[in-house]
Amino acid sequence: MTPEAGIADDAQSNTAAGADERRRRPAGPTVLQVVPALEQGGLERGTVEVAAAVIAAGGTALVASSGGRMVCNLTRLGARHIELPVHRKSPIAIRRNADRLAALIREAGVDIIHARSRAPAWAASMAAKRTGCRFVTTVHGPYSAGGLKKRYNAVMTRGARVIAISEFIADYLQSNYGIGRPPIQVIHRGVDIEYFDPEKVPPARMIQLAENWRLPDDEPVILMPGRLTRWKGQTVLIEAIARLGRRDLRCVLVGSDQGRTAYRRELERLARLHGLDGIVQFVEDCRDMPAAYMLADVVVSASTDPEGFGRVVIEAQAMGRPVIGTDHGGARETIEHGETGWLVPPGDPAALADALGDALALTATARSFMAWKQTDMIRSHFTVQRMCEETLALYDEVLSLPAASAA
Repeated sequence: MTPEAGIADDAQSNTAAGADERRRRPAGPTVLQVVPALEQGGLERGTVEVAAAVIAAGGTALVASSGGRMVCNLTRLGARHIELPVHRKSPIAIRRNADRLAALIREAGVDIIHARSRAPAWAASMAAKRTGCRFVTTVHGPYSAGGLKKRYNAVMTRGARVIAISEFIADYLQSNYGIGRPPIQVIHRGVDIEYFDPEKVPPARMIQLAENWRLPDDEPVILMPGRLTRWKGQTVLIEAIARLGRRDLRCVLVGSDQGRTAYRRELERLARLHGLDGIVQFVEDCRDMPAAYMLADVVVSASTDPEGFGRVVIEAQAMGRPVIGTDHGGARETIEHGETGWLVPPGDPAALADALGDALALTATARSFMAWKQTDMIRSHFTVQRMCEETLALYDEVLSLPAASAA
């Protein structure tokens, strides 16, 4: 059965039973999140985490997307997934998706529709206007802001509340779209401190991963998680390692090239050019990132474009690992230079090499003190629990607004 037919049939079969179904609904709100897809990534993980929080609070969680590997994570929680091509950007596709979402809102009694990307937001905003459903958006990163593109992007500012995942994003929205606070509300992304907990990673997991990656026992490890794409800064890191002039270390780049095979070959050639082909290694995927962080002597986020937030940084800090980030975007809010990590200018291999040298030279006592400050900061400010609590509070606030101002 196609998604369209399924929604239509559901709408017909629920006509008579709709009132009974609404009486049986949980006490909490019914929240429909709309995202392009549910492949692995920060946006997707946040979607699943908020769905879990909605259910735990007694509500009903639905997610509309084009599908992906994380659908099973979502349904395992008890959330409902509706497969729709909401990733499509053409005006015709957006109007069709708006029709389908409006039908779903009516059928499921949705209270809030929450969009996390532009094409889904256009469809969601249309559906919200037709049905009187509350409309919320989350902005995960800055957009190019010129001409027609700015008008296309502006749908993300039309929510009754606009969640910015960092102060950097909030400032970007205020500067480029002239909206204030509210509707903007900053809710930092969070890390699952039950999963990213150094005390819960037994040596056996680290040994197994080190063997899989063929890491020697006596060489420091520089870890850079992130998909292989130029703006993530892998070339900057390779150049920085070349400047260090050391061969007694390993640099592990963890992330898929997602079809960018030409860029991966470029990175491999760059490593060979600097004589680092035995030092820099590529790992397509890692299913045990806590163990990967524990193997690392230093974790690097070298993005040349500003990250909206940067989950790698807080995951590494939760595991008590020295971390280096670039001095722009969300990293400025999660790294206190010299205290919980290092900030270096973007695209500067020399500065990154200096920071790598400092991190690798830390004494055991200094590493332990930095780890204590990092984990204390994470537990105080950047947990999934806090992110979800603030999101649920925002939902409650939106539901208290007059319908005309909330749709």
